[in-house]
Amino acid sequence: MKTIPSFTIDHLRLLRGIYVSRKDMVGGECVTTFDIRMKEPNREPALSPGAIHTIEHLAATYLRNDPQWADRIIYWGPMGCLTGNYLLMRGDLQPRDILPLMIDTFKFIADYDGPIPGAAPRDCGNWTLHDLAAARKEAGAYVELLRSAGPENLEYPSAPTD
Repeated sequence: MKTIPSFTIDHLRLLRGIYVSRKDMVGGECVTTFDIRMKEPNREPALSPGAIHTIEHLAATYLRNDPQWADRIIYWGPMGCLTGNYLLMRGDLQPRDILPLMIDTFKFIADYDGPIPGAAPRDCGNWTLHDLAAARKEAGAYVELLRSAGPENLEYPSAPTD
């Protein structure tokens, strides 16, 4: 079997940031998949399940209600490794295109104080697995990173040269 491209990224050198994971043509339109990396893989503790679940609910709700971007949002969801999220959007986009959107999204989460959208038995498959305090803390730390993001946080690390 062929190795999928996301397993060819050097996770030992990957930093927190926003990266283009892939671009696919779907029905004649480009869909950009972003790697919204909140933790340095294998070097920082992963996000707790309750925190990332709450981030998922709040970010998906915020993004699908954003007046400028809502019609381009296809999917927001956590990575299995719990070090970040995937964001799929319509359009041929780059990390800098969505940097202000991600700052606003994570600022919304960091400042959120209310009931978690969709956190009820009829709305969510694991409605008790939420941790708003941890989600707010993680989102606040990520906002700080994004506000000072440089190329190393917006472009996957290149393969080392010998």
